[in-house]
Amino acid sequence: MPSTLTPLNPAVAQTFAPPVMQARRWLDGVSFPPDRPLLNLSQAAPVDPPPLPLRQAIADAVLNTPQTHLYGPVLGMPALRAALAARTTQIYGGSVRADQVAITSGCNQAFAAVIATLAGAGDEVIVPVPWYFNHKMWLEMSGIRAVPLSTLPPNPAQGLIPDPEHAATLITPRTRAIALVSPNNPAGVEYPAPLLAAFRDLARRHGLALIVDETYRDFHSQEGAPHALFTDPAWDDTLIHLYSFSKAYRLTGHRVGAIVASPARLSEVEKFLDTVTICPTGLGQTAALWGLTHLDEWLAGERLEILRRRVAIAAGFETLPGWRLLGSGAYFAYVEHPFDAPSAEVAQWLVRAAQVLVLPGSMFMPQDGSTDTGARHLRVAFANADTAGIAKLIERLSELQP
Repeated sequence: MPSTLTPLNPAVAQTFAPPVMQARRWLDGVSFPPDRPLLNLSQAAPVDPPPLPLRQAIADAVLNTPQTHLYGPVLGMPALRAALAARTTQIYGGSVRADQVAITSGCNQAFAAVIATLAGAGDEVIVPVPWYFNHKMWLEMSGIRAVPLSTLPPNPAQGLIPDPEHAATLITPRTRAIALVSPNNPAGVEYPAPLLAAFRDLARRHGLALIVDETYRDFHSQEGAPHALFTDPAWDDTLIHLYSFSKAYRLTGHRVGAIVASPARLSEVEKFLDTVTICPTGLGQTAALWGLTHLDEWLAGERLEILRRRVAIAAGFETLPGWRLLGSGAYFAYVEHPFDAPSAEVAQWLVRAAQVLVLPGSMFMPQDGSTDTGARHLRVAFANADTAGIAKLIERLSELQP
């Protein structure tokens, strides 16, 4: 039915609806037996609240720190900026200063703010496919073309890993940036350090920004630094790094993310943030700072649990005839299903047939025929289930006949 809204921004109108919200509507009118509840593996978010000591710190801030309830600096609390700069240096080496850090209202806002400083209507950003749909949505609403860099056949890159040489062929005079997510959402794959360096070199040669979103870096399977990009003394002439406290400390509802970039870039980011939110939430920043300074051991345990779930998901899909695990890591598994139907239909059917909610690969793909459309792919947010829940998932999928 045509929209009755007048006027309506065509860039927003043509942007697809939020995929997670769309998938939730598949549950309308569906009931689940008490002995077979829904396995909701659609959204990548911790399902438990923060650990009790952090909740106590949050409560204390609400009651006893008046500044918690007031406007704060647009680019974030100085103490949190300094602490994240120190932690970034500790993890990656090199040197990161507090004035190279900005705090945002979640990592989605970090991406939006950075893009607002880089590109305008008619410009282009290269994004590997399958892509994180919120990145695509923001680019589309901003009138910026998301140029798909396929990681699927017939592209020569294998294992859902983007190819810098292929990316080079997509650069035009309108290209402003290359945006990568590692560990990847939705594919779960971890981009090797040499690959990230190759993309940095490519971006630098062409005067582009390299955006690296490491929302899930705390759950990387590799011990030590996942890359050496910050050891380059001139890193901030090209690299823009994004991070989220939400997954690490179960703070999704508090919306706390970060940008690590040049001070000159952040002075432009400040204009965007001041216009949109004025400042990030004081309570969320207090929580993030407390977690950053008190929860290292706890977070290490969270990482090990996620890695155990990754092992369980890989072992489980090995037992399912016709299914193929294409990528896994951090919170996600990206799989190929065996059914003779498009992934959007299969995902909706799984709600009633298996009491499982996952997202179809088509939600992470362009639908203009420029790449594979994800018709046989599903994203499973396995971090939402413990190993027992993963076992239930595999059992339910094994009951289905292609």
